Amino acid sequence: MTDERGAELLRGGGGSHRATFLELFLDVVFVFAFTRVSQRLITDVAAGGERLPLELAQTLFLLLALWMVWSLTAWATSHYDPERPPIQAVMVGSMCGSLVMAVSVPDAYGAHGLSFAAGYVSIQLGRSIYLTVALRRHFQRHLSSRIVVWSAVSAVPWIVGGLVAEEDLRLLCWGVALAIDYLGLVIGWPVPRLGRATATAWTVTGEHLAERYQQFTIIALGEMIFVAGVGFSGGDFTLLRWIGLLDAFATTVLLWRIYFHRAGSVLVEAVAEARQPARLGRSATWTHLTMIAGIVTAAVGYEVAIAEPAGHADGVRVAAIVGGPALFVVGRARFEYEVFGRVSRSRVIGLLLLVLGVPLLGRLPLLGIAAGVTAVLTGMAVADALRARGRPPERPASPM
Repeated sequence: MTDERGAELLRGGGGSHRATFLELFLDVVFVFAFTRVSQRLITDVAAGGERLPLELAQTLFLLLALWMVWSLTAWATSHYDPERPPIQAVMVGSMCGSLVMAVSVPDAYGAHGLSFAAGYVSIQLGRSIYLTVALRRHFQRHLSSRIVVWSAVSAVPWIVGGLVAEEDLRLLCWGVALAIDYLGLVIGWPVPRLGRATATAWTVTGEHLAERYQQFTIIALGEMIFVAGVGFSGGDFTLLRWIGLLDAFATTVLLWRIYFHRAGSVLVEAVAEARQPARLGRSATWTHLTMIAGIVTAAVGYEVAIAEPAGHADGVRVAAIVGGPALFVVGRARFEYEVFGRVSRSRVIGLLLLVLGVPLLGRLPLLGIAAGVTAVLTGMAVADALRARGRPPERPASPM
């Protein structure tokens, strides 16, 4: 392939920078994957016991693997042209591998460990090898070549972990593999002779990348409604459970409102106007991971509250109901700093209320705890509305 043919795979200045239908099709797989992760987390919380920390670590590792696949695919389609057949082939392959991972999640530390690991490795290694070959005479091949090396190294503990029968040893192997993958992402996948990829090596399209983050956040919020609805429909339609369902819906709407007002709604402009768009995009990867983890945890907490609205408020259930929204607020505060260069007082006050209110909330039944969290989020949303009233829309002022 010539330099010109390789350059055709890169995004140009013209044309639409919006997400394509194939990318939205990819997201459908992750809707299913998220429900598998949430159901696994619900099982962990319900079981409790001495192994709970290890069970939670297992589920967290699965979430981190899925997020790595989605985020690197989003970066690839922001760097390369998703309308080109070779890039579409990458996306279809990622979709297939993600489906394999998703169906393997429930028993990933049992009989289906190898299929989960194989799905992950096939995406990470296959994508990079394919792009390296497609760009073999273009200077941009060095970016995918670096990722090939790191993915090949992490593939060893991924596959070894999938082959071992003992679940704690599998957890250790996959922890090592994830550490390699995320370290490579942080430091730019350095390899001998090629060095590391700086943030400027990723010529991202701000509108596209920002839209992909927004869409994935909507996916997570939709999954929260899905989990609440499935949990409610599987039991009796009592008054307390109806209240729990409506409270879960209200919390989902509040999380949506807090995300998009205003940092989430101006993310496109923030990335486009940043001094280093790729650096802001990379930073936003971590903040969105934090918010997504918070939403997934909140979904579990509210499903528990719907299932047992008058139930006992032990430490694990309190942590799920309160900790999920608190984690979301932490990520949202960092996100606000990335976009505007400041953090509003409502974020700090809301987070303090959630954390410091745990001893008081812990005395309430599960539905009472959920309602208390909803009240705090409502206060944050109201504070946002009051702050914006009578003022022109705030413009991005990213320090990055």
